[in-house]
Amino acid sequence: MRNFLQRAGAARRSLVILFLLLYPLAAFAQMVAVGMWGAQLGAPAIWVLPVVFPMVMALGGMMGLMGIKLPGIELCIALSALALGFAVFREARPKLWIAAIIVGVFAIAHGHVHGTELPAGASGVLYSIGFVVATGLLHALGIGIGLAHRWPTGRIALRFAGAIVAMGGVFFLWKAISGEPV
Repeated sequence: MRNFLQRAGAARRSLVILFLLLYPLAAFAQMVAVGMWGAQLGAPAIWVLPVVFPMVMALGGMMGLMGIKLPGIELCIALSALALGFAVFREARPKLWIAAIIVGVFAIAHGHVHGTELPAGASGVLYSIGFVVATGLLHALGIGIGLAHRWPTGRIALRFAGAIVAMGGVFFLWKAISGEPV
């Protein structure tokens, strides 16, 4: 029994270490996942999704800058990582307008968080331009990675990447529900 408990403790520590490694990767990867999903869906989604996200994110950022409160932002961001990762993993193929709405809803939450985190004394316009451009670059990276979908091995690797993003989303969701800071 003692040996089992020691192994369980080691497994628990390994799981915590895995989540600590997945957290920054998933935070980065959920933005990349928009481009990957667009690439999986092909034209015109390969360009529509990565354009919709920053445009709608700017609206959410403006709402945050204006002090408009939106409930459940942390939960929505956690769900975005989970849903986008799962969409890439499952190679989900909804109609374009449905995919754009999914991405747009998550973009509002992401933008709102950026808007509420404006550093004191910083320019709201320059700050907003920075987070929109950075997000666009992450989407472009996702498109580049997503183009691997054209080859059988790349398709498997892309699905694996989607699973990693979704697991990060589970971690974010757990943190959001438990009320712990992420």
